Amino acid sequence: MAVKRKIYLDYNATTPVDARVIDAMIPYFTEKFGNASSDHVFGWDAGEAVETAREQIGRLITCKPTEIIFTSGATEAANLALFGFCERNKSKGNHIITCRTEHKAVLDIMSALERKGFKITYLDVDQTGNLDLQELKNSINSKTILVCLMLSNNETGLVHPLKKIEKIVHEKGVKLMSDITQAVGKIPVDLSELNLDLAIFSSHKIYGPKGVGALYINKKNQVEIEPQYFGGGQEKGMRPGTLNVPGIVGFGKAAEIISSGIENESVRIMKMRQKMESELRKITGAVVNSEYSDRLPNTTNISFKDIGGELLLRKLNSLAISRGSACNSNTVKPSHVLKAMGLSDDLALSSIRISLGRKTSMEDIEFTVMEIKRVVGELKKEMV
Repeated sequence: MAVKRKIYLDYNATTPVDARVIDAMIPYFTEKFGNASSDHVFGWDAGEAVETAREQIGRLITCKPTEIIFTSGATEAANLALFGFCERNKSKGNHIITCRTEHKAVLDIMSALERKGFKITYLDVDQTGNLDLQELKNSINSKTILVCLMLSNNETGLVHPLKKIEKIVHEKGVKLMSDITQAVGKIPVDLSELNLDLAIFSSHKIYGPKGVGALYINKKNQVEIEPQYFGGGQEKGMRPGTLNVPGIVGFGKAAEIISSGIENESVRIMKMRQKMESELRKITGAVVNSEYSDRLPNTTNISFKDIGGELLLRKLNSLAISRGSACNSNTVKPSHVLKAMGLSDDLALSSIRISLGRKTSMEDIEFTVMEIKRVVGELKKEMV
């Protein structure tokens, strides 16, 4: 019996661990298993591996290795950054600015901060997903201590003009934090140029292992956050506990691999995305969201008018695609990102996200286009 073809097209949710990453990690489960805090040869070997990973990640995003704090992922890093910054700086003000299209991990923290007495301004976006930079400027007041805006959106791939945003924010004497999780590994990210104060990102989005991420704290800008965890002093007291050495080693190796070929891979993936979108646009009622905005090269978010997204996904059971963020994919609520862009509930629920990656081939794209056209056609016939 023939095995049904399955194609993974959800790289914005997670990525497979690169075989070279696994090879780099294995010794730290077996013969180099020491605790990085131990004062003997096994601990020294583990500690050196952790510092090597910091250097590898620092080279990928152009920052000092000492500015990186390892965490269990971008979500923990967001909690540590936001709660820690607000606690340290609450004497300066209680106002934070963010955006309605941020990842739920950030928005949920903002809700928690509101319950603690902080005032949050949620910036709107236009129908393309872009911010009004004048609205941002006008929203900053004497009580504003932080602006938190992602570099690229996980659902639409839209890339915000973070350098322009940085100038507006810093001219007002306010700090800037960014969730750079989706951008790292897909487009060049240079933190020395962006001049962010805080940034968060994760290993499993760049073909590294799950369970490890990082918080970047800009030393030059003298950013300080209050520790949220206690009990050991590791990671400069910001994230105490025994370090996940194998995971950190894998994170570093994944960063090293990506550093050497990010531009060529971006071009290859962009060509496939353009081919796919040019074909899917031919479907009556199909609209690519944020189509003419600056987007990540791998991401397509497309709406099919009058076609239920859940039913579409179930019939496209040979394709691993999603209706949006992996954190929300099991819900039947319309995407908060697409709603913020002005899409109706029905149209938002008729939208899917396709995200390409390292193992995606042009043959996969051709098969994907054929399958989507076939299934959409069948669903439309059933509606007649």
